[in-house]
Amino acid sequence: MLAADHLNRLGAILGPQGLLTLPSDMVAYEKAARYAGGRAAFVARPASTETVSQVVGYCVRHDITLVPQSGNTGLVGGSTPDDSGKQGVLSLERLRSTFELDIDNRSLRVDAGFRLSELNARLEPHGLFFPIDLGADPMAGGMVAANTGGARFLRFGDVRRNTLGLKLVLADGDGTILHCGKGLRKDNTGPDWKQLFIGTGGAFGIITECTFNLERLPRQTATAYLVPATAAATLTLLNELEERAGTLLSAFEGMSGAAIGHALAHVPSLRNPFPGGTTPAYVILVELSRSWAPRAGEQTLDAMLEEILAEIWELPGGPLADAFIGAPAEMWSLRHTLSEGTKAAGYVVGLDLSFRRGEVMRFRKRMTGLLAQEFPQVQICDFGHIGDGGVHFNLVLPRDRNGAADITMAARLRSFVTEVAVEEHGGSFSAEHGLGRSNQHFYDRYTPEKLKRMAAQLRLATSPGVTGVVRL
Repeated sequence: MLAADHLNRLGAILGPQGLLTLPSDMVAYEKAARYAGGRAAFVARPASTETVSQVVGYCVRHDITLVPQSGNTGLVGGSTPDDSGKQGVLSLERLRSTFELDIDNRSLRVDAGFRLSELNARLEPHGLFFPIDLGADPMAGGMVAANTGGARFLRFGDVRRNTLGLKLVLADGDGTILHCGKGLRKDNTGPDWKQLFIGTGGAFGIITECTFNLERLPRQTATAYLVPATAAATLTLLNELEERAGTLLSAFEGMSGAAIGHALAHVPSLRNPFPGGTTPAYVILVELSRSWAPRAGEQTLDAMLEEILAEIWELPGGPLADAFIGAPAEMWSLRHTLSEGTKAAGYVVGLDLSFRRGEVMRFRKRMTGLLAQEFPQVQICDFGHIGDGGVHFNLVLPRDRNGAADITMAARLRSFVTEVAVEEHGGSFSAEHGLGRSNQHFYDRYTPEKLKRMAAQLRLATSPGVTGVVRL
């Protein structure tokens, strides 16, 4: 319990709407998106960068731990307090004053509290969008802190690639406000300091404002479900599509049959697109897109995709077992409900992994055999961004009659799979979700000591008052 004097002083800084202390008011900020949350001492809700600075400076000077929280959609326990009741949550949800669109620069300067869906809804009339496609709806600051990727990484890259500038607050006794970048795409006047804060979960500074690169909205889109003839054929299909479609290829998403089955069972509005209602063991969602309207005499993307698939169909070895071209909205709706369907099927142990592209299907085949032997009660419901080597390797555990799961087994399962991914396949245990409590021990185990010391020195140089969840 935080002393009343501290709460009074924080209340004076934040104003009547800026500080929450009642347990009933703090519940939404204490609960994580997937895993158990904790108990907050208070929730600070500043409405400006200057107020963030004052709150952070005060807490650093009085040794009060703050946990930065953006949209609270993360899956690794990085945005909620622990069970001690001594940590405060610093919510960015009221940072919503700045929304400055620069059409000529094709960029957007925006406060950290705007959600992705709102950004794109307000950009759509201008024919632009922020090209990060996620199943969740995070806030701008959290997307930068986690360096999210998404389903169209293959074409547009991650948040790091699309960030042109940041405003942030350092966790020092002054709550120093720092500007990194001017919205320029080229600036070699020194180190690109904004990159130090992207993807580090707030350990080096709390992001309060972002300047994003924008892209033109796709005006033509074609999608298809592909069924590879074998697991190894998946990489062949990717390479052939890249060669034939070039930069028009905007997505290459793998979906396990088990994940698809749970989505179809959980969401009645979804239509089973596969003949006879039988779901293939593995399906790839492919998308081609153009940013211009159809032109007279120009081959449509549907026709182009059909032609490309016909060429691939005739390749030696027959890498393609089946293909279905369909309406983009319908095909993507299935992809975006996979998480929801999997969550409804049982207790989800979610691992956010990445590999060299050639290792993705080898890892999947290896784990299918190992888990059948070591954890036969586990069902693999994976999906992910095969085009960039990312895999959301979700494992579903059964719940007992009381709705509980074996948490001890879940922890062993997470460690088992991560060891194989990192040690045998050279993968990463955190592709785009960040660290948080769920991944901290893997960071401690697999990061070379020299790099950990360098990270600690950077943290001390930027935010010496950080004592919270992420300990880079």
